[in-house]
Amino acid sequence: MILTKPITNLTGIILILFCFGCKQRNIVKHSGEKDLISFKPVFGISYTEIARRSQDGLSFNNFGYQMEPQWKMKFVSNDSTSIYSPTKKQFINFPLSRGYDSIFNTARTWLKVKTMTRDSMIIELLKAYGDSVDTRGAKVYMIFYANNYIKNVLHGDISKCKSPSRKDSVYIQWLADAANKNVDKAFAARQPVELKSKSALVTISKRHTEPTMLNNFDTSDDYMGPEFDITVDKAYTNFYYSFSIFVDPTGQMHYGRPLTVFLEENRKATYIHLSKAVMDSYLKYYLHLIPGKTLGITHTSEIAVHVTGKPREYRLTKNLQ
Repeated sequence: MILTKPITNLTGIILILFCFGCKQRNIVKHSGEKDLISFKPVFGISYTEIARRSQDGLSFNNFGYQMEPQWKMKFVSNDSTSIYSPTKKQFINFPLSRGYDSIFNTARTWLKVKTMTRDSMIIELLKAYGDSVDTRGAKVYMIFYANNYIKNVLHGDISKCKSPSRKDSVYIQWLADAANKNVDKAFAARQPVELKSKSALVTISKRHTEPTMLNNFDTSDDYMGPEFDITVDKAYTNFYYSFSIFVDPTGQMHYGRPLTVFLEENRKATYIHLSKAVMDSYLKYYLHLIPGKTLGITHTSEIAVHVTGKPREYRLTKNLQ
C-alpha cells in the first residue's frame, strides 16, 4: 500500500545527502505497518540506481570501498523482478520473495523499501547471516529514479548525483594523510597500484574478478584486494612465495605479511625472511610501481603478490669423441 502523505524529515535529510542538488518530485513513504508490501503501483516501471550512500552521506568507507550505483531494475510482479546484467548486457528475471515490514529478497539480496513512488525509490540494504536477516538494516541506501523521470525531468543528466561529493574528497584526504604516515592504516585505492616489469626476465599478470550472478556482478575485489602473479626467470633457485606489500605514494615497497598458513612459528619466521629477500632483490630491482589513487589523491595501499622463481636450466653434454 502506498500513502500520499509528504516525506518525513529524516528521509528528506537522507535525500539531500544522497542526491546532491538533483531536483525531484515529492517521494511518498510506504506505511510503517508490518504488512506485505505490494509493488503493483510500480509494475513495469524501469528504475536506475543513481546513488548509493551510507547514512552519513559518504560513498566510501574506511577500507576504501566505494559504494557505487549499479542496479537497473523493474518490478514485473509481486514475485518477480527484472534486473540488468552488465555481463550479458540484458535484463534477467529473478524471483522476488516478500517479507513483512517492507522487506523483500531478489537477486540473492535482502532489501527493505524505505520510500517508493512512480518517480523514485529509496531501498536499504540488509545484512544476512546464514538463515537470518538483520532487519535493523546496514544503513546503506540505494537511490533509484525512474527512467522516465531521468529523461523528462533531469533531461538525462544524472552525473552530479552519481559523482562522489566534496564530503567524500575531504574524507579520502583524511584517510590518505593517516595512511601515508603509517602503512598499517593503508586502505584500498580506487585506481589500484600498477606493476610494470623493467626486464624480460620478469613477467606479471593481474588476477581479475569475473562478474557473475553469484557475486551480484560486483568486481570490487579487483581494487579492494589487488593480486598479481609474478614469474622470475633465471632465478637462483625454485621458489614460490605469497605475501602482501604496502606501496607508498612514492612507489616504494614495504613488506606486509605472508599469505599462507603456518603450523610452526619457526617456519613462519623463515618464510618471512626468504620472501622479504625476494622482494628486496628481484622485485625492487626489476619492477616499477605506480602507487594507487582515490579521487586523484595518491596514498599508501596494499597489494598481494604470488612470486614464482624458475632457475636457469643447465644442460650437461657428453663429449663422445
